[in-house]
Amino acid sequence: MRPGPDFVATAARPESTDARTAAGARLALTREFRAAGIDTPELDARLLVAHALGLDHAGLAAAGERALERDETEAIAALARRRLRREPVARILGGKEFWSLPLRIDAATLVPRPETETVVEAALAAVDADGARSRSLRIADLGTGCGALLLALLTELPRSSGVGTDISFAALAVARDNARNLRLSRAAFLAADMTAALSGPFDLIVANPPYIRSGDIAALAPEVRDFDPRTALDGGPDGLDYYRSIAAAAPGLLGPGGAVIVEFGVGQAHAVSALFSAAGLVPASPRTDLSGVPRALMARKVAKN
Repeated sequence: MRPGPDFVATAARPESTDARTAAGARLALTREFRAAGIDTPELDARLLVAHALGLDHAGLAAAGERALERDETEAIAALARRRLRREPVARILGGKEFWSLPLRIDAATLVPRPETETVVEAALAAVDADGARSRSLRIADLGTGCGALLLALLTELPRSSGVGTDISFAALAVARDNARNLRLSRAAFLAADMTAALSGPFDLIVANPPYIRSGDIAALAPEVRDFDPRTALDGGPDGLDYYRSIAAAAPGLLGPGGAVIVEFGVGQAHAVSALFSAAGLVPASPRTDLSGVPRALMARKVAKN
């Protein structure tokens, strides 16, 4: 989609609120985003104007009537053009909050989605069912990307440690950077394709694997299709390639009573559950996200008597 009228010209147009102020620039940007069909125009405009001006939410509100300098107007215009090309706000800002953790992202990583927090919730529920969170557990995060799942779990499990795998060296560099920034030295990262090179036993295995059917990628929203790494999206012809790989490897990597928790796409719950059952694991009922959509599945390795 081509950008609308240049934001600098829009910002200079007389309005009831002077568009040459911070508040006016935000309103002008909101109108332009709404006209372009962007889903969250007000939020996106607020975040981008605040970023351009180096302000947080409170600072932006306090500076609402401050007149903008020319370089500030140009900075806002540059960010607006990127969003109008459908680059996600998180990518423009270079970071995204996940599980209340500030995480750096870049072109090599997925943008962490709120629905993926369902995997964290399911994993913690599995831990809570077995005992205290203060236990020392070993965790594997397959296809870790920016490290979101592993780092979120380690913040909740203070004596646990874990390893995140990814085939992308660039993604692993981002994950290591995030772990360093969060002072989570209990996280290690390994270049590997999902479970390759891992040695168990693990108490928890978590993953948000690629699950989009190859033929469906072209129809995804441009924010996903054009900016997320294809290797993090493409789950093969039926979207299940990585679940087959995880199901085959998990029984040998999990300790007795250990659990694997994965995110899956809409309509995939039954197929993923069947794959884990066929591998000898015991699936639980899928866990729904905040929208009520089945989103995460936990399956256990039964401890032998």
